[in-house]
Amino acid sequence: MPIHENLLGGPPPTHLPDDPEPREALAAGTAPADVAAKYPTSSLAWAQLADDAFEGGRVVESYAYARTGYHRGLDALRRAGWKGHGPVPFEHEPNRGFLRALHALARAAGAIGEQDEYERCSQFLKDSSPTAAQTLG
Repeated sequence: MPIHENLLGGPPPTHLPDDPEPREALAAGTAPADVAAKYPTSSLAWAQLADDAFEGGRVVESYAYARTGYHRGLDALRRAGWKGHGPVPFEHEPNRGFLRALHALARAAGAIGEQDEYERCSQFLKDSSPTAAQTLG
């Protein structure tokens, strides 16, 4: 009997390809807006903009940044073979930008009273990566 990676029959985990340039630019202190402008497909840059805006009390701006990062991440996941569900492990660093954007979208939606979106995004985060849901809060 062959050994299968996923004994429960669900989809395999999706691992986005590494995109080190935006991550390295942010780590080096480059302004997130500059990183997003240079690497507009980087969910990580948009997630950082969303976090910064939220921390600065600019919740609607945070929501917009988070939604951009979320959609950029969905595009990347689909290109990586994701079929709309299944694990997106937080442990794989290139997945973290998408997961952070998803978390930021849930947080901002909750803050503006968009309860359905908050619940949908919160559940999506838990379903994609329980580790991300726990780590990001």
